[in-house]
Amino acid sequence: MTSTQPSSPIEAINADTTVLRALRRLRVPQTHRNRELFLLLFAFVLTGGAITLVQLGARGAIDVSFLLLCGGLMVLVIVLHIVLRLRARDADPFVVPIATLLTGIGLAMIYRLDLARNRQGWEAYSIRQLVWAAIALALAIAVVIALRNYRVLFRYTYVFGFLGVVLLVLPIIPGLGTDANADVWVSLGFFSFQPGELAKIALGIFFAGYLVRTRESLTSVGRRFLGITWPRARELGPLLVFWLLSLVIIVMQRDLGTGLLIFGMFVAMLYVATGKTSWVLIGVVLAALGAFLASRVLPYVGGRFTNWLDAFNPDLMEGSSFQLVNGIFGLAQGGLIGTGLGQGRPELTPVAESDYIFPALGEELGLVGVFALLCLYMVFASRGIRIGLAGQDDFGKLLATGVSFTLALQVFIMVGGVTRLIPLTGLTTPFLAAGGSSLVANWIIVALLLRISDAVRQQPRVVIG
Repeated sequence: MTSTQPSSPIEAINADTTVLRALRRLRVPQTHRNRELFLLLFAFVLTGGAITLVQLGARGAIDVSFLLLCGGLMVLVIVLHIVLRLRARDADPFVVPIATLLTGIGLAMIYRLDLARNRQGWEAYSIRQLVWAAIALALAIAVVIALRNYRVLFRYTYVFGFLGVVLLVLPIIPGLGTDANADVWVSLGFFSFQPGELAKIALGIFFAGYLVRTRESLTSVGRRFLGITWPRARELGPLLVFWLLSLVIIVMQRDLGTGLLIFGMFVAMLYVATGKTSWVLIGVVLAALGAFLASRVLPYVGGRFTNWLDAFNPDLMEGSSFQLVNGIFGLAQGGLIGTGLGQGRPELTPVAESDYIFPALGEELGLVGVFALLCLYMVFASRGIRIGLAGQDDFGKLLATGVSFTLALQVFIMVGGVTRLIPLTGLTTPFLAAGGSSLVANWIIVALLLRISDAVRQQPRVVIG
């Protein structure tokens, strides 16, 4: 008979340790996941309440069919939660609830605009948004399951860099780009998408891997002036390359927003990688210089600046600044507490379901409501940055910080544009605005943050680079 007893005391100790670890994982409650579940239920209640208030305010009756469709979407969120319990039990518990609530509030407002314009079936933006939200959640679930170790992305740094550039170039290829104010859409016949939304993820991975590899040369000692250490001239090469890339995007695609977003992401990640304030100052100066040159050379960008500076000019209000001024009037109409969901007139603003969804929400939720939405974005970005800074893995730190800052920068650019703080660009408000490309990209960012946060808590001492 073969004996199953350990052959040595050391093996016995190892076996006991393995058993204790297994028992501990079974017995210790998943506090992060329990907290996440509670927050998800709260997000479901708020989303369902918002949609119900929209129906009562706009039609005076409740449409159970649309609520059931939204319920199916919530089932996918619960599936993601279950996957996290099984595959990433230590992932951050706040990221998914915040993304779910923002997506639900945006869906409620898009549905409200459909009711106002009597859009039904596949013509309704809310139905399309539901489908895209389901696709985005399915992809997020797939990323969480497939990407067991996010550090494998580091191996394909330059592949993602090439992919990001290809995605940015797609809209200007004859036969693919669509005719619009900015060449940011690609049409494949049966559907259209914005490759720039996916490009920001690919370039974020590339920037993280590239900066891990070149950080030592970028952090070398330079000249000290005005209490700040400035880089040497030969170290400015990478920054100037991506500055020129952003200018090319602005010129070729007539897209000021994507150019600023890509350049801002690189500068932020460069600062995290080196810790030098001088890089930020140089980046701000280059961004301002690029915007100034574009406004002087390109009529499209110049028109944006004119509408920003002189929006209430009667000659402009009837044409180019009509949308901007209407959005501002809508925010003013909302006041402190808003008109109430379903009881305002956000449909008077053109393209309110995408570019101007923030003023639409401001009209019906008021200053209190939009401030709450901005707080959600602030918490989301802070959790992402906290995930990056908590770990000692250089690649994960840069990737989590970079994508989180990019989302926050996109919110600032979009909200600043519709409130006339800065010139308006062609970006969309993350999670809220109608658009499948943006929704898919942002939920993939959620999946990446979940994977990184889980790895940080499980293996905080792993270092790459």
